[in-house]
Amino acid sequence: MIPTRELGRSGLMAVPIAFGGNVFGWTADEARSFELLDAFVEGGGNLIDTADKYSSWVPGNRGGESETIIGRWLKRSGKRNRVLIATKAGMDLGGDRSGLSRRHLMRSVDESLGRLGIDCIDLYQAHIDDANTPIEETLSAYADMIRAGKIRAIGASNYSAERLALALDTANRLGLPRFQTLQPEYNLMVRQPFEASLQALCVREQVSVIPYYALASGFLTGKYRQAADASGRARGGRVATYLNERGFRILAALDTVAAQHRTSLTAVTLAWLRDRASVAAPIASATSAAQLNDLFASLQVELNEQSRQLLDEASA
Repeated sequence: MIPTRELGRSGLMAVPIAFGGNVFGWTADEARSFELLDAFVEGGGNLIDTADKYSSWVPGNRGGESETIIGRWLKRSGKRNRVLIATKAGMDLGGDRSGLSRRHLMRSVDESLGRLGIDCIDLYQAHIDDANTPIEETLSAYADMIRAGKIRAIGASNYSAERLALALDTANRLGLPRFQTLQPEYNLMVRQPFEASLQALCVREQVSVIPYYALASGFLTGKYRQAADASGRARGGRVATYLNERGFRILAALDTVAAQHRTSLTAVTLAWLRDRASVAAPIASATSAAQLNDLFASLQVELNEQSRQLLDEASA
């Protein structure tokens, strides 16, 4: 039995690795997505993260494709009671479809529920901060969703420390739902601004962190060692920015630690992240069984102090 961690104070218990659903309808078609989701749950995973925005960047897509695939899988597999479904709203979907206004969120949650084919979303997240909508309006909308049984808990994504603190204070002051989770970009390559300001706030306020880009778009798996490796790949543009002295230094440290622990760079990367203060479950994607096995291997890796120090220094 894999130990679980509570997401904030929500009562939701997650295995400390989350499946990133941004690949569904993008680099994984429906058939492959079903295989991956089946294998993820059979391997012991239970947290699946998606968004209404996924995967709108693919030519011909409009957004909602990932949720639709997950919904079809839930109906076919009968595994709804074995997973936590986390989705997000607020990113620009075109026209007036963006932001965290009550009107937009109420419409968005019903659309997500319909695509997912479920009655209640376990974790409903604000995908990006909306400075044009009063925080009270957003949190009040979430309160109504909870009362209606449409969602169980709420989270934030891409919030600054200042805005997250304001949202938590507003929730406490007005008796509204509080953000139980934060989804920031955080990994060995990108440690700021999370560590500079958000980490201490999340620890103090018991906000669980479920970082995205945990593997830095695949760079931290070690499969990109030179520019040619990234050329023509779906995530190649982002990966190319990591091909520098610091990036190679981090890969060298990962190589050393992975050899010591007789495991993969992926497993070491996720274990380092999992052990960071306030982190509950790193989000990582997979498009093959081998990649999925690497995600689960991270749950068996226990880094010693020497290994952590080597990785900390290389990525400082």
